[in-house]
Amino acid sequence: MSRQPDYRVDGGVALVTGAAGGIGAALAERLVRDGSHVALVDRNAEGLEDLAARLRVRRPDRLVTATVADLAEPDAPAQVVAAALSEHGRITLVVNNAGVALAGRFEQVSISDIDWLLAINLRSVLAVTSAALPNLAPGSQITNISSLFGIVAPVGNAVYSASKFGVRGFSMALRTELGPRGIGVTTVYPGGIKTAIARHARRGAGVSEAEWEAGLRAYDRFLVIEPAVAARKITEGLTRRRPRVLIGPETYAGDLLARLAPSGHSAVFEYVARKRAGL
Repeated sequence: MSRQPDYRVDGGVALVTGAAGGIGAALAERLVRDGSHVALVDRNAEGLEDLAARLRVRRPDRLVTATVADLAEPDAPAQVVAAALSEHGRITLVVNNAGVALAGRFEQVSISDIDWLLAINLRSVLAVTSAALPNLAPGSQITNISSLFGIVAPVGNAVYSASKFGVRGFSMALRTELGPRGIGVTTVYPGGIKTAIARHARRGAGVSEAEWEAGLRAYDRFLVIEPAVAARKITEGLTRRRPRVLIGPETYAGDLLARLAPSGHSAVFEYVARKRAGL
């Protein structure tokens, strides 16, 4: 199969979930800077409107819309796609970026916590894609944000890793399925991006105060890459329709570790992470 032409950002219409902060906001800013119209989605109404206002000032010649939605709600994914199509008339780029975290080992979290995380991190990716796909023409692009923890699965991240490994598998199969239709699929594996995902994580009922504080300190040391750096790499990768975009030295190291020790990498990664965090 011949390589698809590059995705054209300028003049396209990008649907970006989880757009109010972190990677989503930085990516929306870069896409608009490069000439894309954007349909922004987030449950954070204030943050979403602030971003939309900034982007409209930056590129008044581009249409910027904002839809407040909680993608954990079953009907929300289809609704945000319908809103984007109503306001823009088409979608050429889908960025499934919305994601949440859950603090605690598997035995420390509840099934309701698990359902909540999977609804946002995995189901919404499938559901947004399903709703958008009938409306994507050849030349369109889908970009799904997985994680370093979609490559390696450290202790304390069983449910989060399950969701991000799911995004990884879905994206790999989808890329093969949609290639003949001229639609590209890129999977992104960010490492330690400086976002608020850890501080906004849901805390499992079995997680003690000491464990919670230690976890936050560890993530403060780990999350050091600026979102703008991630946005630049993601834009470059999706434009060139790369199958994978790895961000951060720890992600490259994790990718190598998973290949060298497919059954034992979790223990090795946990040891290195604890040493790095000074625990």
